[in-house]
Amino acid sequence: MAALEHDLILVGGGLASSLIAWRLALDRPELRVAVVERDGRLGGEHTWSFFDGDIPARDRAWLEPATPHRWPDGYEVFFPGLSRVLETPYNSLTSDRLHAIVAPLLGDRLIRGGAVEVQPDGVTLSDGRVLRATGVIDARGPAPTPHLDLGWQLFVGRTVRLTQPHGLTRPTIMDATVGQGDAYRFVYLLPFDERTVLVEDTYYVDGPMLDRALLNRRIDAYIRSRGWTVEAVVGEEEGVLPIALDGDIDAFWAEGPPVARAGLAGALFHPTTGYSLPDAVAVARLVAEADDLSSAALRALIEGYSKSLWARRAYYRLLDRMLFRAAEPRERWKVLRRFYGLPEPLVRRFYAGASTALDKVRILAGKPPVPVGRALRQLRESGRGKAA
Repeated sequence: MAALEHDLILVGGGLASSLIAWRLALDRPELRVAVVERDGRLGGEHTWSFFDGDIPARDRAWLEPATPHRWPDGYEVFFPGLSRVLETPYNSLTSDRLHAIVAPLLGDRLIRGGAVEVQPDGVTLSDGRVLRATGVIDARGPAPTPHLDLGWQLFVGRTVRLTQPHGLTRPTIMDATVGQGDAYRFVYLLPFDERTVLVEDTYYVDGPMLDRALLNRRIDAYIRSRGWTVEAVVGEEEGVLPIALDGDIDAFWAEGPPVARAGLAGALFHPTTGYSLPDAVAVARLVAEADDLSSAALRALIEGYSKSLWARRAYYRLLDRMLFRAAEPRERWKVLRRFYGLPEPLVRRFYAGASTALDKVRILAGKPPVPVGRALRQLRESGRGKAA
């Protein structure tokens, strides 16, 4: 088959593409939407989590079939000198559920293959096939760029079935009582049932190199420290998430082919947490409601949305610069401990990217847990990428 005709081609089968395809199947089923994914599986092996306040209620209802885990009683955090339960409900969407829902909606329009060329009128695959479409969106994940100054959140997660109940009643979003080393490190725990738990070792570091062997050894050590015995490994996942410190968003969007970009490829993520699900949900709604799905119109729509978010989220990049540039790596946990001592509504709005002016003042008020001189030098954003 030398060519296929589609209304829209989504390149990459991750979260952003899957949600766009799902939303269009619900709202505009007459459209011919294709997803190109190298291994033919949507979502890879991932768990995406979100607080109730991160997305509107109507979107939580939409995502519910793909969200098998919900903790209505909130979550916990642990730091040296601080243990706290926060009552905001927490949810986890899984790639298994996402694939099971969206793949049947696509049928043979879920196309296995690697894209070697992406252009406004179509996609060329590594086997020579050429797919033609009115609109194209590239959502293959973040590519190296000189135009953004980024830190990184790296993690390896392992879901294990234990021989005995683990004793957890709610998620642990951060257990920062673990050894820190040369990065801000914490363990993240999701109890899926009384004997099944996701154990994830996470670091905020300056570079994107993931040391899987090291993180796996530390997961082993953490499981032993809890007195848990593993009966079986149920699943494994990993991630390299960008944390935005600074950059030139106009230059970022000017690079590459003139097509729309979604997900991490479009700088559509919370600058501090790296979470991309809320933005992916919003973009899926934008695309589904758009009158014009041509490549040019989609490019203008998503680029404009990305740039508007970048402008609104400058404050979070300031905090990231303080964390990565003003704080010593071994002391970064103190910044997060101080943050988690603030009122819960402030914490909830922070995660949702909706901090008020008073929230922003309160986060920065008082003596900072970083050297004052270094903190002051981070107040001004350069508008340049790391390579500038």
